[in-house]
Amino acid sequence: MGGGWGGRVPRRGPRWPGWLLRVGLALVLLAGLAVVGVKLLAARYERSVAREELLDPAARQHRSDLSEDLNYLLVGSDQRPGASGDDQRSDTILIVHVPAGMRQAYLISVPRDLLVTIPATGGWGGGRDKINAAYEHGGGGEGGTRLLSATLTRLTGLRFDGAALVDFAGFRTVIDLLGGIRMCVDTPVRSIHTGTSFQPGCQQMDGARALDYVRQRYGLPGGDYDRQRHQQQLLRAMLDRAGQTNLRGDPVKLDRVIRAAGASLTVDTNGVPLDDLVLALRALPADGLRGVQLPSYPQTIDGVSYVLLDDAGNGLFAAVRDGKATQWAAANPRWITRL
Repeated sequence: MGGGWGGRVPRRGPRWPGWLLRVGLALVLLAGLAVVGVKLLAARYERSVAREELLDPAARQHRSDLSEDLNYLLVGSDQRPGASGDDQRSDTILIVHVPAGMRQAYLISVPRDLLVTIPATGGWGGGRDKINAAYEHGGGGEGGTRLLSATLTRLTGLRFDGAALVDFAGFRTVIDLLGGIRMCVDTPVRSIHTGTSFQPGCQQMDGARALDYVRQRYGLPGGDYDRQRHQQQLLRAMLDRAGQTNLRGDPVKLDRVIRAAGASLTVDTNGVPLDDLVLALRALPADGLRGVQLPSYPQTIDGVSYVLLDDAGNGLFAAVRDGKATQWAAANPRWITRL
């Protein structure tokens, strides 16, 4: 995952998409503010979030009815201004699926080494490559996310209701402002970045330690699959901690938390009204989050390590398209983690 998720791009647009409201403004929702208070805060902090056209036209879902199933694309990268080559590969790719009724949300982690067909664009002629290379072939930032979204639509048949680039390093400040988060380490691992040793057990972590932990994949039995699960757990832990913190009683801290969260996000609004999202997403409980490991398997081809989608993975995407994600999850518990 590297030092941070997402590159910043010029700001544009008046609204936030659904999942970004859940990750950023959810810090307010979980603090127990009334609907009117949330709306006022949303209007106040809208300009703290960068906006861009992150979805390819072929990957964009055009609708405004929030009573239907919703799908969002969440992308994290090590990109830095002026980065090129491998520095612009997306290390974290999440499809967030919210079934109709908004009582659950599925965080589907897409392995960064998944072998896919990437459409042609600009200087890229198209062809087979790892899915995280789509971000690079599209030039990173806005263009890279558009090509990644087009690649995912071609792979899954899904169109997206919104998208976001996330600078997870920016979440370090949010975590620290919340007083740290509780993470449960399941397997001992030593950080290849800092040398920190993480021992099994549930423990309080500050922002730097938590982000260091969720970057690790080497030395873990599941490798990148374990890293994906730990990233999912981090998001849930942040939401839990926000719910435990009396942000209402400390308006200065509330202001700092929302500004820090907003500064970590670049979003594609897709024209969804903020007020509608606030009212609808209040029905989504924190314990309704489910982590999904994409059914797949590793394979070496011509000396290069890839991940290949299996039949159950194709079945997952078919279930999401058909509004049967909950039934698929019940029938395939080995791929599901209750966060």
